[in-house]
Order: sequence, then structure tokens, then C-alpha cells
Amino acid sequence: MTATHARRYLKDVLALMLLPVPLVVAALPGAFAGGGTRRWFGGRGESQRADAQAAKDAAAAAFYELDTAQRDLRISIETITAVDASPGARRAVDDFAALGRRIDEVSHAYITAVDAYDLDRDDLEASVASRARGELNRAKDDLVRVKGELDRFEQGLGPLLDKAETQLARLAPAVERARAALLAASNALDAVRGSGLRADDLAARLAALGPELTKLNQGAGRHGVAETLQRADRVVRDAEAVRMEAERLPERAAEIDKRLVSLRTRAQALANRAASVEPVLSELRRRFTAACWQDLQPVPEQAGKHVHQAEEKLKEATRAREDQRWADATALLATVRALLNSTDEAVSAAGERLNRLNAVAKDPQAEIDRTRFAIRDAQRLAMAGRNTPDPRHARPLDDSVARLERAIAQLEGRHPDYWHFLRETGAVRDAVHRVVDMIRQERGGGH
Repeated sequence: MTATHARRYLKDVLALMLLPVPLVVAALPGAFAGGGTRRWFGGRGESQRADAQAAKDAAAAAFYELDTAQRDLRISIETITAVDASPGARRAVDDFAALGRRIDEVSHAYITAVDAYDLDRDDLEASVASRARGELNRAKDDLVRVKGELDRFEQGLGPLLDKAETQLARLAPAVERARAALLAASNALDAVRGSGLRADDLAARLAALGPELTKLNQGAGRHGVAETLQRADRVVRDAEAVRMEAERLPERAAEIDKRLVSLRTRAQALANRAASVEPVLSELRRRFTAACWQDLQPVPEQAGKHVHQAEEKLKEATRAREDQRWADATALLATVRALLNSTDEAVSAAGERLNRLNAVAKDPQAEIDRTRFAIRDAQRLAMAGRNTPDPRHARPLDDSVARLERAIAQLEGRHPDYWHFLRETGAVRDAVHRVVDMIRQERGGGH
């Protein structure tokens, strides 16, 4: 007989023992089977029987408490394993199994002791009753001891059980949020389709969430609590993205239409501006040395080529918009914008170059003074609060002075390279600014 069957048998016996006996029957001397009269022991023998019966009752109560505690704890363990696959949870399962084996051992010893003695026998000897009492007391003590181990184990499960119960409490709301998010996304998609927009890509993304909803409906019992929670969060995130994009789709379509018009206008304007680069280059060639304009020679051809590419991409973007391929239309418009930006910069560079060269040819001293002022300002900062400058600051400032003087000297002659001069003065100011930034960072955190 297994421990489980034995416990069930014992519960049935205990239930029968607790059935009420009619008082009239109990009062009749010949009320027992066979019509015989039970021999009642007096004195020490009856006392031993009573003590053994008390030990049996105490052991039965201890067995019942242990069995109840084990059943309750098994529910806690199942709650933890449904949620938690961590090493701590696996260790708790192993420890509970070991406890279960000890419980089976002491339960078996208790049931064996109960089955070994019939305390209701008429001829029960006092020595047998005393031996029964001893074995039943030992069985009860073992049951109480293992119950204590079980209680201590249950106390140690607190953090794991709290975590598991928290996740279980999240389960139903998480699944409900996922269903609500899917419904909201579906409604938003229906609304946008009602306005004449197809939104095929959004519909495909929403349809891909269908199998996920099926798994959510199958429940955590099949897929596990942790996996179900993760799936619910993922469905909420993806469905929310579909809903937001669907709600924004009419605005996105209008924005694409607006950008198409704007970039088409800009491309036409840049085509006109690109045509003006050649006259600028002609003047640069006439008035300045080749070094001042050679790098700008490809600008007219490149500008025309880029404008033509932008116009072709605009046509593709228009077709994508008509086909409601929103992602393609957006990407093509970004390409058009990049082409026009680079063309704008190149076209502007030619005019700006001419203006700067005209200014420095007319008055190079203004550029010289601007650069010397930057050097002197940095030198004052380097000497502030010091008798001698830090070599890390003084050396690059001295080099900047020398570099400026060399650039000034190169202006002498019949055809000075003003573009080289402007690049040199700009480089000197950049070097000076780096020194100033270094000093300020060392002295005041960049102030």
C-alpha cells in the first residue's frame, strides 16, 4: 500500500470512528456484535489503553496537519514553477521533492504503527498498549518534526512566491491590454481605409499578429506565464505601432503631397541658379589666379547633373505616392532633398568665393586685423594670473603668429593667391580657438 492510499484509508477509518452512536444502543449491555459482553479493564490496564488511544489521536492530528500543509505548499510550488525558471526556483522544487520523500517516510511509519495495534481489542494487554503508545508517540514526534521543516521551507519561499504571484496578477490584465490594442489597431485601420487609403503594409502587419492572439487565447497553461506575459507585451507594442501609424496616415499622405510640390519648386529654382555659376566662374578666371577657382570648375556640370537626378527621383516619388507606397515615397523624397542640398551648397560656394575674394583683394588688412585680434586675445587669456605662459599654450600661439606672417608675406607680388591667404588665416583662427578652449576647460570647466 502506498503512502497516498494509506492516508486515504486512514481518513475513511477516522470518519467511521467519528460517526455518532445512538445513546440507547450504547447503553445496552448486549449491544455489540455476537451478543457478547466486552471485558473492561480497570486500573493500570485501562489507563495504558487510554494513553495509547490519546497517542493515536495526537498522531492522527499531526498526520492531518502535515498532509494539509504539504498539499498547500504543493500549490505554492506549482505557482512558482509556472512562472519562474530561475536557478532559485529549480532549487526550491528539488528541496520540496526531498521534503516529500521524508514526509512519505514518516507517514509510512505512522500508518504502520496504526495498523499494528488494535486498541479496541477486548483482550488488549497493558504491555501491548504501552508499546503502541510509545510507537505512536515516536510517529507523532517525527510527523511534528517534519512539519517544522516544512514550515521553515515555506517561510523561505516567500520572495519566490511573492514574485510568482505578482506575475500571475499581471497575467489577466496583460492579455486584456493586448486584445484591446489589437481591437484599437483594427478600428484605426478600418477608419483610414474608409477615407480611401489602402494601408496594405499596415494590414499585413496587423494580420501577422493573428497567430499571437491565438496563443494568448490558448492561455498560460499551455505556453507558460512568463512567455504569455512577454507575448502580450509584444502584441501591445506592435499593435500600438500599427494603430498610431494608421491614425497618422492621412497626415503623412498630405505631408508627402506638400513635400512633392515644395521640392519640385526648389529643383526648378536650383536649375536656374546653376545656370548663373558659369558667369561667376568667368569673372573668377578673369580677375584671380587659377588656384582661386580651379576647384569650382566642375560645379556647373555637377549642378546640372544633380538637378536632373533630383527631377527623376521626384517622378518616382510621385508614382510611389499614387500607388500609396508611403515608405518608398518618403525614401525617394529624402534622396531628392540630399541631391538638392549638395547642389545648393556647390552653387552658393561659387558666389561666396567671388564675394570673399573681392573683399580681401580690396582690403586684405581687415582679414589680417581680425586674425591678429584673435591671437592677441588668446595670448592675454594665456597670461591671465601667470608670470610666464604654459608652454602647451604658448607654443601653438607662437606658431600661429609665424603662420600669419608667412601668409601676409605671400600677398606681395603681382598676382597673389588670395584664396590661399584666406584659407591660411582661417586655419590660424581655428588653431587659436582650440588653445582658448583648452585654457577655459582647464580653468573653469569650459567657461
